[in-house]
Amino acid sequence: MSAARPLTTLRTLAVVAALPLLLTACGYGSKSTDDGKKTAVAASAKKLSTDEVKIGYFPNLTHATALVGVQEGLFQKELGGTTVKTATFNAGPSEIEALNAGSIDIGWIGPSPAINGYAKSDGKNLRIIGGSASGGVKLVVNPKKIKSLKDVKGKKIATPQLGNTQDVAFLNWIAGQGWTVDAQSGKGDVSVVRTDNKITPDAYKSGSIDGAWVPEPTASKLVAEGAKVLLDESTLWPAKRFVITNIVVRQDFLKKHPDVVEAVLRGSVKTNEWINANPEKAKASANTALEKLSGKALPADVIDPAWKSITFLDDPLASTLHTEAEHAVTAGLLDKPNLKGIYDLTLLNKVLKAEGKDKVDDAGLGTK
Repeated sequence: MSAARPLTTLRTLAVVAALPLLLTACGYGSKSTDDGKKTAVAASAKKLSTDEVKIGYFPNLTHATALVGVQEGLFQKELGGTTVKTATFNAGPSEIEALNAGSIDIGWIGPSPAINGYAKSDGKNLRIIGGSASGGVKLVVNPKKIKSLKDVKGKKIATPQLGNTQDVAFLNWIAGQGWTVDAQSGKGDVSVVRTDNKITPDAYKSGSIDGAWVPEPTASKLVAEGAKVLLDESTLWPAKRFVITNIVVRQDFLKKHPDVVEAVLRGSVKTNEWINANPEKAKASANTALEKLSGKALPADVIDPAWKSITFLDDPLASTLHTEAEHAVTAGLLDKPNLKGIYDLTLLNKVLKAEGKDKVDDAGLGTK
C-alpha cells in the first residue's frame, strides 16, 4: 500500500486520474449546472435575513431529500419570502469549489468531499449541519465470472473515482480480505478500475469490468443488465447505517444568516418525514425531478430496487464519517485529518426538538 499523501496531492491525483471522467463521492461526472431556477414566492410571504439562498445538490437518488424538497416546495414553504435558487452538480470537488466561491450557500454532498474540503481549508470553509441519506451502495458483479466473495480476487472491479467514498470503502474491504492493492494505481490482487458511473453500465456490457462497487442508481442499472448484487455495503456497518449524503453550509453564511439555515434544515426534516411517510409518492416526485434535470426518468426496474436500498434520515451518522476518514488514511489516500469542528448540529437539534424528534450526536467532532 502506498504511503499517505497530503490532501493537496490527493485532490490533484483524483482530478488527474478521473479527467474528463471526474466524479463525486456519490459518483457522477464533472459538470456543474447553475439551474438559475428560483421557486415562486407568494407576494405576502415574509422574507428572512437575506433575499435568496443558493442550494446545491446532485441529480442523484442519494440526494432525494433535496430533489423532493425542491420539487414539492417544502423548502420554499419554510423560507417564506426568501427565494430558493438551485444549482446541480455532478462532482463533489466542483460543489466544494462553488461553496468556497459563494456560488452556493448550502449543499447536499458525500462524506469524502466534505472531509477533504474541510481539511484542505484548515477547517475554515464549511460545517456539516445535518444528515440526509444512508446506504444505497452495493458490490454488483457478473454472475458468470464471480459466484462468491472470494472470486473477486483477480477480477476487474469499477469504483467511481480515485479516493471517493466508494473507492475508499472497496479498498478497505479488499484489505479486510487479506489482499493487497496499490491505492493509487488500483493494481494488485484485485484490479480497481476508476470509471465514471455514467460509463460503468456500458463498461459492464462490453466485458471490460467484471463488476462494480457503486452507489444507486448505478448498481440497479447494472442489475438490469444482468449483474448480481454480491454485497450490500450496509451489511458491513453497525445497525446497517453509514453516511452517504450530508448537508453542508458555508461558515460565513451560517454566521450571517442562521435563520435561513434553520429554515432549510426545517424543510429538510419535514421532507424526510414526508418521504418516509409516503415512499411511493416520494419516489415518483424524485423521478420527476430527475427527468426535469436530465431529460430522462429512471425506469421502474432501476428506480424501484434503488429506492428501497436508501434510508432518508436527519442524523448525519457522525461516527461513520470518522470511520470513513480512517479508512482513507489506512488506504494511503489521506493524511490523518483533524475533523474537530466539522459538525455544527445546533440548529438541526433545535429543529428536531421543535418537531418532537430525538437529538442527534456529533461524535465529539462538533464546534465548541
